[in-house]
Amino acid sequence: MRSYPRPCQITPPLCTEKEKDPKYWRDQAQQTLENALRLQNLNTNVAKNIIMFLGDGMGVSTVTAARILKGQLHHNPGEETSLEMDKFPFVALSKTYNTNAQVPDSAGTATAYLCGVKANEGTVGVSAATQRTQCNTTQGNEVTSILHWAKEAGKSVGVVTTTRVNHATPSAAYAHSADRDWYSDNEMPQEALSQGCKDIAYQLMHNIKDIEASGAPEASGCLGTSQVIMGGGRKYMFPKNRTDVEHETDEKARGTRLDGLNLIDIWKSFKPRHKHSHYVWNRTELLNLDPATVDYLLGLFEPGDMQYELNRDNVTDPSLSEMVEMAIKILNKNPKGFFLLVEGGRIDHGHHEGKAKQALHEVVEMDRAIGQAGSMTSLQDTLTVVTADHSHVFTFGGYTPRGNSIFGLAPMVSDTDKKPFTAILYGNGPGYKVVGGERENVSMVDYAHNNYQAQSAVPLRHETHGGEDVAVFAKGPMAHLLHGVHEQNYIPHVMAYAACIGANRNHCASASLAGRPSPGPLLLLLALLPLGILF
Repeated sequence: MRSYPRPCQITPPLCTEKEKDPKYWRDQAQQTLENALRLQNLNTNVAKNIIMFLGDGMGVSTVTAARILKGQLHHNPGEETSLEMDKFPFVALSKTYNTNAQVPDSAGTATAYLCGVKANEGTVGVSAATQRTQCNTTQGNEVTSILHWAKEAGKSVGVVTTTRVNHATPSAAYAHSADRDWYSDNEMPQEALSQGCKDIAYQLMHNIKDIEASGAPEASGCLGTSQVIMGGGRKYMFPKNRTDVEHETDEKARGTRLDGLNLIDIWKSFKPRHKHSHYVWNRTELLNLDPATVDYLLGLFEPGDMQYELNRDNVTDPSLSEMVEMAIKILNKNPKGFFLLVEGGRIDHGHHEGKAKQALHEVVEMDRAIGQAGSMTSLQDTLTVVTADHSHVFTFGGYTPRGNSIFGLAPMVSDTDKKPFTAILYGNGPGYKVVGGERENVSMVDYAHNNYQAQSAVPLRHETHGGEDVAVFAKGPMAHLLHGVHEQNYIPHVMAYAACIGANRNHCASASLAGRPSPGPLLLLLALLPLGILF
């Protein structure tokens, strides 16, 4: 067998000359302390805009590994690098369990962090009274999301994802379904169809229209209101066997709908008068848009999920950061502000496939999008929250030296089977391999390949989620309310409180012209408490 060389290693000294001087570390700590002390002046402005970045499957170990990768892509050791989310001043932890699952899925968690209630695994936009696959348990148990609350308040709304737009995360923003897998009616059982349940793609087009019409009088007539939907999922919008515009010979890319509907046409027909809507299916069309003339945008760039960032076609597929930039330019025209959900959805898929390189590059691209959003908005009026729905059984270790390639080998061999191993490993998944009755010798494979499947302890076709808490990073108005260990369903309540939308708006009754809410009892308490107690 061919023996593959190690990936290119970062070759600066283990520490620079300045790092050998204790003064460097002391000065760094004092500067960090000064920055922390400034946070005692809490930002209690009303959040005109809310941006939520959701890294699907982005556990803490994934964040750390992606930080190192980002640095190494810039030819640095990596460990000292900061992701954009690392710069956020407030960090909390979120408990991710579903009401019936210790280790959660992306549907029940999405219902928690978008709708404010915990739910069963596999269900979206419904309470825990709805049982998965049981259509007849849906009616009366629907719960609305922060997207709906924002729309009711006259704000513009947007959903941007690298998965299908009707995948688990985005669907909780607009749909109510007993099963996350009901992408179109083609995936639904006859019993559910006969009981009147609608597929998620159908709900995307029709519920968005209902959200538009159901706002307060001043909301539905707001001249600045816009709406953006971008991601993959074209095939679920077209009649069964309709050829895809991009992948004409691929049978798997063909339309799936049994009801014969063309949901793109239905979406276009819902456009209010005096509004300009655009449907685009490739990067060129997207980048050629003039956001000043776009009110409603639907961009579907793949039949299913979008391509991994490492595999992306620069002609046909926009990056996540490009989609976010266009979304903000369109939504920002509304004087009442906007709510934007952005999902780095394929982080999760990379991990499930055991392809750590794909997963971590997805995080780095989402990091670019976070930076892009930050450059286009203000801390004074925009609350930005970055979090994950759940973690994965992904880890890296092996006493690797400073600057070791994040995709490289540990510096020693196993003291049991005498074989090398990569720093990155999975607890379970498709990377489990036995050759000649022994663990595979990774020096004989190209473990730096984009699609290399890292070794796992337990053989599974698909690696599983992890059950530990995930991080919540926050900046902007009321970001300090995300400060400890919280139930995941707490997150949208904070975002709504900050923006004076949803149910809890008593503190907003006498907002000043400067945009500050009157200090309710909670705000006064927070202002009086020493900062150390808040953390």
